[in-house]
Amino acid sequence: MPLTCLAIIDDRYMKRRPNAAAIGKSLTVSETEVLRLIAQGETNKSIAYIRRISIKTVEKHRTMLMRKLDLHCVAHLTQYALHKGLIENRFNL
Repeated sequence: MPLTCLAIIDDRYMKRRPNAAAIGKSLTVSETEVLRLIAQGETNKSIAYIRRISIKTVEKHRTMLMRKLDLHCVAHLTQYALHKGLIENRFNL
């Protein structure tokens, strides 16, 4: 059963999901870049503009990321990106 998205998520969530780390190795370069942009708070429209791809392609990448990583909301994708060092933790949480 998927966990609900919480306002505050800690590393314990990622540690309970060992398969997410292993599956993460199968992300494409494009999916990884879209993940980084999602985690930085970019919208689908802005990601499409930045990456010069269609909004539908961004949506497909987001869907594939969630499926591959077995994560179910943007907060969990962001936590994963932090955990993998794709974005920096500006708040030292």
